[in-house]
Amino acid sequence: MTALVNNLLLAFFVIIGLFFLAAAIESWRDQTNPARWGTGLFWFIFAIIFSIGQWIPYEISGALLLVNGLLSLLKQVKVGKIKELPEKVADKTVKRIGNWIFFPSILLAVLALLLAKFTPLSKSKLGGQVAIGIAAVVSLIVAMILTKSNGKVAYEDTQRMVRSAGSAGIIPQLLATLGVVFTASGVGQVTAKAISGLFPVGNRLLGVILYCCGMAIFTAIMGNAFAAFAVITAGIGIPFVVAQGGSPVVVAALGMTAGYCGTLLTPMAANFNSLPVALMEMKDSLGVIKQQFPIAIIMLLVHIVLMYFLAF
Repeated sequence: MTALVNNLLLAFFVIIGLFFLAAAIESWRDQTNPARWGTGLFWFIFAIIFSIGQWIPYEISGALLLVNGLLSLLKQVKVGKIKELPEKVADKTVKRIGNWIFFPSILLAVLALLLAKFTPLSKSKLGGQVAIGIAAVVSLIVAMILTKSNGKVAYEDTQRMVRSAGSAGIIPQLLATLGVVFTASGVGQVTAKAISGLFPVGNRLLGVILYCCGMAIFTAIMGNAFAAFAVITAGIGIPFVVAQGGSPVVVAALGMTAGYCGTLLTPMAANFNSLPVALMEMKDSLGVIKQQFPIAIIMLLVHIVLMYFLAF
């Protein structure tokens, strides 16, 4: 089972690499994009990393990522002109399908959950990732059947979505990697020492405030609550809250969702706050964050109150 899961996961990475390759080809073909060579190279590099990254040295993968970072820094990654689906065709399809248009999305979520929890995949460390991959492929096939689309339409829609998201679409993966690096390098222990030198240990309310706010702030910096959770929980949550008598279950659950309050406040959370701006072509790049700011602050305060009264 382990070998099968690893092979399936590798196959899905190769498929993602092919999506990036399509984006690279179409970017190079886009004569209207002044940065088409840089944009194409950006997606081509990711196509290489995702497709054959397992077989190339880590040093080369790291160097390729640095090249992509430079391309983004030098503003050589632009969306360019993307061929849109004709409005008449879209309207006709929507009227014919109706609410069934949402079925592939719902199927993806439900099927992934069922595969991850109630099949042999549940016994594998990577079973959840493989389940999402299988569910995505099945949902794509179902969507093509519902819309009576062919391979050419799937190709065009795929590369259009990848290019519309731009470089922001790859940030979540890079941030998750950064979180692993932070955890392995002992950032949590350093954080604990720094905090303990400034604030006294033993005050439950202060510990809860530090933990919830630390999760929100570090998530805003990292753009990913999962990346922040291991670092801040090890550095603040355990010594300042759990060690003072807090329930580990309550502290961990509310600590994670407190981090999501920080997700609402940062452009680093690209999949939540930057992708909508790009896909909806919003003029204000911080428009989503501005709308979410008051809600995030209120929810953070609610988390502090809930953790203080429920954890002890």
